This record gives sequence, structure tokens and C-alpha cells, in this order.
Amino acid sequence: MVLGFSLTGWYCAKKEDTKKGSTTALNSKFRSEDIALSFDSTQVATFYAKYPKLVLYQKQAVDLYRKNQYNYLWYDKKGRKETAEVIYNKLNNLFEDGLLAKVPYKEILDGMFQKTASKPNLEVELFLTNYYFYYTNKVLQGIDSTKTEELGWYLPRKKLSYGQYLDSILIDPKLIDNKEQLIGQYYKLKAVLQKYREIEKSGGWEAILVPTDFKQLKPGDSSQLVTQIRKRLFLTNDIASDSKSNIYDESLQEAVLRYKKRNGFSEDKNITTKHIDEMNVPISDRIKTIMVNMERCRWISTDLTKAKEFIVVNIPSYRLTYFKEGKAALISNVVVGTALNETVIFSGMMSYIVFSPYWNVPKSIRDKEILPAIKKNKNYLAKHNMEWKGSMIRQKPGPNNSLGLVKFLFPNSNNIYLHDTPSKSLFSQEKRAFSHGCIRVEKPKELAKLILQDDPNWTPEKIEAAMNGGKEKWYTLKNKIPVYIGYFTAWVDDEGTINFHKDIYDRDNALANLLLEE
Repeated sequence: MVLGFSLTGWYCAKKEDTKKGSTTALNSKFRSEDIALSFDSTQVATFYAKYPKLVLYQKQAVDLYRKNQYNYLWYDKKGRKETAEVIYNKLNNLFEDGLLAKVPYKEILDGMFQKTASKPNLEVELFLTNYYFYYTNKVLQGIDSTKTEELGWYLPRKKLSYGQYLDSILIDPKLIDNKEQLIGQYYKLKAVLQKYREIEKSGGWEAILVPTDFKQLKPGDSSQLVTQIRKRLFLTNDIASDSKSNIYDESLQEAVLRYKKRNGFSEDKNITTKHIDEMNVPISDRIKTIMVNMERCRWISTDLTKAKEFIVVNIPSYRLTYFKEGKAALISNVVVGTALNETVIFSGMMSYIVFSPYWNVPKSIRDKEILPAIKKNKNYLAKHNMEWKGSMIRQKPGPNNSLGLVKFLFPNSNNIYLHDTPSKSLFSQEKRAFSHGCIRVEKPKELAKLILQDDPNWTPEKIEAAMNGGKEKWYTLKNKIPVYIGYFTAWVDDEGTINFHKDIYDRDNALANLLLEE
């Protein structure tokens, strides 16, 4: 038993109950053999007095050393452990994880690290422990939850014990690269970040110069602009090779469609000023966007993707995805809140489907929009199939109801839900921030059928009848479905292609500035 603990460098905390002679002898043997691997606990306070910028991690470090009887964690009898080298390398390569913050006192550790490989050094030991918690805090956990809520992010944050995580890493250092610590999207963004930094290192891309009289390029056109666009799209792998041709040929048309799709444009082959403006976004800005969205990934629990089914709405991409058994069962365009009526970033449990719903007009809309309209036209309510319900106004069920033929409720204090809409034309718009905060779904019937497909109470015919019955009908789901409303302006799809979306609520810069302050 003693031999086993010596090999791993781990030593059990001394038990309070030492009445049995064998236990006393064992503890005595540990002390006599391993005294060189212990240190004076009072030196921890001295360390933080000397390096106050690390005091944020003091409690975690003290708890860890108490658990391990104030024995060295990063050294054994042979010298510094492999795990120490791993942590040191991670600190030297934080930029790979999209972090630019300066590590406090890092230059001091640099000056002594190579000189202290053969025997224990207490300052290096304590630096490594604090930097381990610095690393897990910055890379795995992200900025504090109070700050994310100030940024309007109310999705639940993950909660992990990084002290226990260290136990595993000290035994097997390779576990620090375990890609189950964060959601898969984080590692996809990290790979793209590396590619974009390589492009930046090679000079990035030149701005495409647009003539003042330019209107658009159509397939078959010939222009120097075509040569510039081809070169630009070649750098981001939208086109396989750069022929340098100035003719807008078929290969470039396919590349333009690919580019438009991953940047949220309507997928036609004409090129206008807005498309070139998007191509001219500096690569440094693209890199910043990737880093910001890597940070958002840190806030999401890996348990999310383990659920049997769940729904994700990404506000900037105007898209809903319904996952079942780990696969996208449905993808639908959505309309979200305007900049003045932002859709809230939060989560809830879908519990009800309401067919042929009433629309209970919110008080704010009643006062600001409907009451003034009634003053202008006394027949306004009848014209819009509305009625008074006490002091409130509601719109009766029907095809012209503002909620359409069905709504999906996940009770929340924000009064946000998913619903159908009679305004189908809005889904063809590139920018779809038109609502008062709720989320309009382009494919509500398909969503309802998928949600209820395993429920024997519902057939596709019954769903159709309930949607068009003209009478409100509530149904409580047998299995509640998690709904996550998130905000990602960069996203890597299953093919490894980076997609960029407009920052419609202007949230990226605030987060980027916060990361630099960190």
C-alpha cells in the first residue's frame, strides 16, 4: 500500500482517529519517508502576500493542500512531475484557447521554472497550483456568472469541481486535453481559430475595391472585381482553387452560394455591395468573433447535448433546431425580437402545446398600439377578430391570429414562447428581428408532429384538426422538452464550415472588452 502511494506521489490525509497502533505506525512511516515532500502550511499565506493578484485562487488552493496534508503536488522524489510541464505549456499557449489576457507573475515563473526541475521548489509549486486554477477558470469555466447575467445571458451555467479534476490529471496528465470538458462546438471553433490565425499570419486578405458606380455582378459578367472576389473566397476555402479568371463562371457561382449560406444571406448568385462589404470584414475582426463565441461555449454545460431531445434557438442565425437522439430532427427559420424588444437568452422546459390559441395581448402592446388604434377606428377590434376579456384584449383563434394556429409554451417570467404566425413572408427575409420578443416558427406544424409523434393520443390528422378547429385546445406534454435560447454569432457546422451571423443585439464588443479586462 505504501509502495503504491509512493509511485503515484499521493498521500492520504492523516486520520483523526489514531487509536490503533497499526494506523499510528503507518502515519509515522509516511512522515519519516516523505518529509521532503511536505512543506510548512504557513508559507501559503506568505506566498499570497507576495503575489496578491493570485488571491482569487487562495481558497481553492488551501482546500486542495489541506486535503493532501500540505504535500507537494507537482514534485515527487524524482523531481518535477510531467503534469507540471503540461500546465506550464498550457499557460504558454492560452492564445490557442482564444484568450489574450496576461497571466499575472508569469515572467517570474519563467525565470525559475527550468532551474527547479530536479528538486522541490515551494514558490514554483504554489505558482503551478494557482495557475492550474487560473487555467480551469479561464479556459473551462469562463467569466463569472454575475458578469454573464449583466450581459443578458440567463442560460444555466455549468458547475464543476476542478479540485477533483486535478486529482485525475496528476495521475494521467493527458486527461487535461479531454474534449468532454466543454461542448463539442468549443473545439470546432478552436480548430477554425487556428486556421484563421494562419491566414492572418500570412497577410490576411486584401480589401476588395468597389467602383463608385458598381451595382451588382451577375453570372457570366466579366470584371476585375471577379478576380478579387475569387482570390478572397479561395483564402477561406469557399472555392477550391484560384484560377485568377475575371469571368464570373460556374465554379465561382458555387463558391458565392457557399459563402452566402454561411454568412446568412439569401442564396442567389448575384453579388451586391453588401456581400462585398461582408467579405471585407478584416480577419482580425473574424478572429475576435470566434474568440467571443468560444467564451460563450464555456458557459454551457456538456449535459445539454446528452438529453434525449431538446430544442435550441440561436437568435443571430434566426434558426431553431430540434434535436432527437443526438441528431437534428428539424431545422426551421424563426423570427426573433427587435433590438428594442430583444428575445431573452434563457432556458425553460416546454410543457404545453396550445392549438388554435387565443392571443392575450400584452398590456404594453394594448396601451401603446391597440388603444390608440381604437381611438382612430372604433371598429378596430372587430376588424382584427379581437374582443375585450375583462380589462384586457385578446384575439380570437383563427388563421389570422397573430400566434397562428399553434403555440408551444415553456413557462417563464419573460412570457416568451414559440408560435406560428400568419405573416409567412417574413421568413424569406435575411434579417428576421421583427417580433416583440417571442419566437415565430416557420415550421410549427412539423414541430408539433415531431414532438407528438410518439404520443398515441395524437396522429397527424388530429394535429391538423386541432390547429384548424377554431377552438383553443391545451395539451400537456407527457415528457417535458428543454428549450435553450442562445446567442452565437459564429458557429461551426457538422461539415467543419464556419458560419458567421450579424451581431443583431450588439453584444460581441461588450464581451470582447470584458475578456481583455480579465
